[in-house]
Amino acid sequence: MTNPIATLATLSDLSGNYVLDPAHTRIGFVARHAMVTKVRGQFNEFQGSGVVDATDFTKSTVNVTIQAASIDTRNEQRDAHLRSNDFLAMEEYPQITFSSTGIQQTGPTSVELTGDLTVRGVTNTVTIPFEFEGAATDPFGNLRVGFEGSVVINRKDYGVTWNVALETGGVLVSDKITLEFEISAIKTA
Repeated sequence: MTNPIATLATLSDLSGNYVLDPAHTRIGFVARHAMVTKVRGQFNEFQGSGVVDATDFTKSTVNVTIQAASIDTRNEQRDAHLRSNDFLAMEEYPQITFSSTGIQQTGPTSVELTGDLTVRGVTNTVTIPFEFEGAATDPFGNLRVGFEGSVVINRKDYGVTWNVALETGGVLVSDKITLEFEISAIKTA
């Protein structure tokens, strides 16, 4: 029997259609709080799909839709504030979306995914470097691939400007937010 990890060890083997596995994928973020600590959170409800053309990555596409109300920082009061008009304004903008505009292989196991990120109705182009973590067939016969990546954005670029000045200097919430992606995708075709 052939080892599926050995046969799918490079990006050139990944052509096909994929869907995100929400149970094994994390779409998270990190923000500095009071200039001294970090608050980590994630979105618990999202869906995503991609088409990979490993012979010409420029023909590949990725689309992700995140439910803003699913934000989770393990603190109900903070999460309610993040859902409000001060931050995500989820009543008016219930979804955060990403739609790729380009994918480029940058190394033997790395790609850069460029696309339009829309938060609060504001769209900006972001480029996210991803590292291919491997591929394997799971116990149910599904081919899974893993990628990890992160990118820093400025929340003010998306109209998220609420803040409080601290008496000691600085602000309560950092402008720079690190978006983190731990992706498990299942090949569907």
